[in-house]
Amino acid sequence: MKATSFIQECKAELEKVHWPTRQEVVSSTMVVLVTVVIFSVFLSVSDFLFLKLLKWFWALGA
Repeated sequence: MKATSFIQECKAELEKVHWPTRQEVVSSTMVVLVTVVIFSVFLSVSDFLFLKLLKWFWALGA
């Protein structure tokens, strides 16, 4: 009995869910991908510049 009522309750809750449309999913995915690319480029450039700065400091001590 518990399993049956659990499944019925799950089904009832899933019917209440507002599922996104295909366009909403595509738009959200594009926002995430663009954000990831921007942050990846930013972190790569920051890492490169920081490495150059450290090498310059190390060269001063040599």
